[in-house]
Amino acid sequence: MTRITQVGVLFLLIIINANLIYAQDIPQATKTYNKEIKKLGSQKAIQHALQVVVDIESETNSDLVLLTEIPAPPFKETVRAEKFKSMLEDAGAEKVWIDEVGNVIGLRKGSEEGKVVVLDAHLDTVFPEGTDVTVTKKGDTLYAPGIGDDTRGLAMVIAALKAINKAEIKTKADILFIGSVGEEGLGDLRGVKHLFREGKDKIDSWISIDGGKIGRVNNAALGSVRYKAIFKGKGGHSWGAFGLANPHHALGVAIKEFSLQASGYTSKGPKTSFNVGRIGGGTSVNSIPFESWMEVDMRSVSADRLKEIDAIFLKSMRKAVDEYNASGIKDAITLELVKIGDRPSGETAVDNPLVQRAIAVSNYFNASPKLTIGSTNASIPISKGVPAITIGRGGKGGSAHALGEWWINDNGAEAIKLALLLTLAEAGISK
Repeated sequence: MTRITQVGVLFLLIIINANLIYAQDIPQATKTYNKEIKKLGSQKAIQHALQVVVDIESETNSDLVLLTEIPAPPFKETVRAEKFKSMLEDAGAEKVWIDEVGNVIGLRKGSEEGKVVVLDAHLDTVFPEGTDVTVTKKGDTLYAPGIGDDTRGLAMVIAALKAINKAEIKTKADILFIGSVGEEGLGDLRGVKHLFREGKDKIDSWISIDGGKIGRVNNAALGSVRYKAIFKGKGGHSWGAFGLANPHHALGVAIKEFSLQASGYTSKGPKTSFNVGRIGGGTSVNSIPFESWMEVDMRSVSADRLKEIDAIFLKSMRKAVDEYNASGIKDAITLELVKIGDRPSGETAVDNPLVQRAIAVSNYFNASPKLTIGSTNASIPISKGVPAITIGRGGKGGSAHALGEWWINDNGAEAIKLALLLTLAEAGISK
C-alpha cells in the first residue's frame, strides 16, 4: 500500500468515526414517530393545552417560588409533600394521596384499563435542615438553594396537569403525576424503589423531569454503589498511649491501597469511577481517635464493571486493615462496612417507543435531542425493564447543589410543552 493510499484510508476512517460520533450525539427518530408526534401536535385539543402552558406561565413561576421556599431536606420532605398534594388537587387530579414512604401521587384516569404512565419530579433537595431557601430575584434570575433541582420539575408537573385538564383532553392510559422522595444522595432513590417494589401496582412507562436543557433524553442509568467504612480502635492520649493502633492511620493505608488498585482498573474499559467523598472521626489533635470513617462512591455505566470495582474496594479494605494490624502496632483495628447506596445500571433502548417519542417531540419543538446517561429516578424502572427516561427542565440554570443555585425562565414554557406532549403521546389520546 502506498503512502498516499494509507493517508486516504486514514482520512476515510476519520470521516466514518466522526459521522458515528455525530450520529450518537444527535439521535434520530424514525419517520413513524416523527409523523405520529406531528399529527398529535396538530390536534385542536393539544394545541389548546400547549397554549394553556403559555397562558399560565405566571402561575407556574409563582408555584416554583412557593415550593422552593418550603424546605425539603433529605428524609424530611413532609411539609413540601403536603403542599404539593394540595396543588395537585387544585390542578384537577381525580385522586391524590401520599404513600407509605412519602411519595405524592395524583391520578388522572384514562378511558381504557391497563396502561399506566408516570410524569415525575423529586421533592427532596440536598440542603440540610436550617438552610435559608428564600428566593431572591436579580433582574431575570431567581436565586435559591433547590430552585432548579428539582423544584422547577415539580412546578412543571403541576403545569402539565393544569393544561391537560383545562383543555379537557381524555387519554387512554391512566397518568400518575408524582412528586417523589429520596432522589438525592443517601436517599438512594428510595421513593421510586418503593413504587417498584415487589407486589406494587404496575407502572408501564416512566418519565422523570430533572436537570438539563430541553432536548435531554436520559435513557441510560448510571449505576453506583456507596459505602461507609468505619475503622475502630481503643483510642487514647497521643503521648501516653503512643504506639496504640490508630484508626486514622489505618484509614490512610486503606485509601492508598484502594486508590492504587482502583486506578489501575479504571484506566481502561468502559468508564468507571471511584471517589472518597467524606472523612470524619477523632476528638482532638492530641488524642488517638477511637473511630475514623469515610464515605466512598463508585460508579459505572456497566453493571459488571460496577460489581468488579465493588469487589476491588472490599478486597482493598480487608487487605489494608490486615497489613496495618500486622505492622507492629499495639492492639488492633476493626473494620465495619455499611452499604449506604445501591443504584442500578441499565438502558432503555434507543428504538424503544418512549425514547423514539422523546426524540420526535424534541424535534417537534426544534430542540436538539441528545441521549445522556445519569443517576436519576428513571434508573429504577430502567433496571427492571420498564421503559423510562429523564428529560430536562429547560430554561437556564446553574450552581446545582450549591447555596447560590440559580434559574432563569429563558423560554421555560417550551420544556413544559415538551413534557406535556410526550406524556400525552405515551398515554394515547382517547377519541
